[in-house]
Amino acid sequence: MADNLQQLLDQRNAVELLRNSPIGSYIYPVVPADFQNWIKEQRAWRDTAVLYDQSHHMDNVFLRGSDAIRLISDTAINSVANFAVNKAKQYVPTTASGHVIGDGILFREAEDEYVYVGRAPASNWLMFHGETGGYQNLDIEVDRRSPSRPYGDAVSRKYYRFQIQGPKAWDVIEKLNGGPLEKLGFFNMSTMRVADMNVRTLRHGMAGAPGLEIWGPYADHHRIRDIIVEAGAEFGLVPVGSRAYPSNTLESGWIPSPLPAIYSGEAERAYREWLGVDSYEATGTLAGSFVSDDISDYYLTPWELGYGSFVKFDHDFIGRDALEKIDPATQRRKVTLAWNAEDVTKIFASLFDTENDSYKFFDLPLANYGSANYDAVTDAGGSVVGFSMFTGYSANEKRALSLATVAPDVPEGAEVTVVWGEPNGGTSKASVEPHRQLEVRAVVSPVPYSTVARQTYHGGWRTGYTA
Repeated sequence: MADNLQQLLDQRNAVELLRNSPIGSYIYPVVPADFQNWIKEQRAWRDTAVLYDQSHHMDNVFLRGSDAIRLISDTAINSVANFAVNKAKQYVPTTASGHVIGDGILFREAEDEYVYVGRAPASNWLMFHGETGGYQNLDIEVDRRSPSRPYGDAVSRKYYRFQIQGPKAWDVIEKLNGGPLEKLGFFNMSTMRVADMNVRTLRHGMAGAPGLEIWGPYADHHRIRDIIVEAGAEFGLVPVGSRAYPSNTLESGWIPSPLPAIYSGEAERAYREWLGVDSYEATGTLAGSFVSDDISDYYLTPWELGYGSFVKFDHDFIGRDALEKIDPATQRRKVTLAWNAEDVTKIFASLFDTENDSYKFFDLPLANYGSANYDAVTDAGGSVVGFSMFTGYSANEKRALSLATVAPDVPEGAEVTVVWGEPNGGTSKASVEPHRQLEVRAVVSPVPYSTVARQTYHGGWRTGYTA
């Protein structure tokens, strides 16, 4: 019986463990699947305004004390030289080999108070190093994401967290505030009024247009939500359910779930021994057509995920030595793949083929079926030139899209092939049914794919560009 991740890996190959994990599909918990339907909800973030409820699917890690900034600096590729109070920053940690563990957002709420918000891989990395790194003046508290399947049990968080987004978002925001509100710079924090309550705000733009993220005590969740929905009705604001919500990144360009690069390497052994057998890293699922016995073949550098511009060598951090040796020009780059409509139609038509197994089901609007998704992208000669990593459908673009990382010599506009579905009928994952593979043509396209997002998004957050 294993007590930690390392012991599991001593018994079983990491790829085999993750590709056959029985945990099931990755769930965005608690928030209802839809409020209208997913097509109308997708269109609302392009045409009017939406309310995203982000209260449940991310961890919160609270870091307090004068050593908090040192922990952040020691573990992030990002510089903290200009990390002022009431600013937020994307947090990207790497392993000693320079491969990405995950990412999330750090909020500096007060002089020595920070909150990390995001998925478990970066949460766990922060907590491990905070506990074992000899930081004397540091207090860490974690508020884990809500359970994926609460079965009616009461769910509570430290904070509610909402985003008001879309081209009419600022009309909604100023109505809530009772008057004009300064449009601060991207990732700057402030406060505003909602009824008789002061709420904290972050200038954001997740749907490609100016908006705000707001948060406060979870006890106020229902009241705040109802007030926003009522105020937004005249501007066409639509609450977005958990079905449509994660698909917004197909248009805006963020790859949410690369495999955390911690399953090999002696430098990460102590971390694997710290991670429990019930951790995200031990139970998460690896899905897709790309298969290698070597888990390190799934690891990605910051440049491959569009984070190259975040790498700053003005401080010492885990992975710095390895990253300094990398020539960015040799690295794969993040792109959008626009899938061929005729080929995608074959996937759905196969559901009605009574003679053969269907192709792997393409769920709508998000087709991912693992925690980390790696479909092989091949060139005309059949060579693997990258990974398709986040797949779905945009009603705004009327296209199947995927976010991918491809070799630097694959030009924009090139036609490539995405191998859709797993080999040999599929793995034993709970989210996989018997199926056939299909080669789907796709065109290498810009990221973000949405013209609106490309023209209005702040440099760096999705594009990797820095002003």
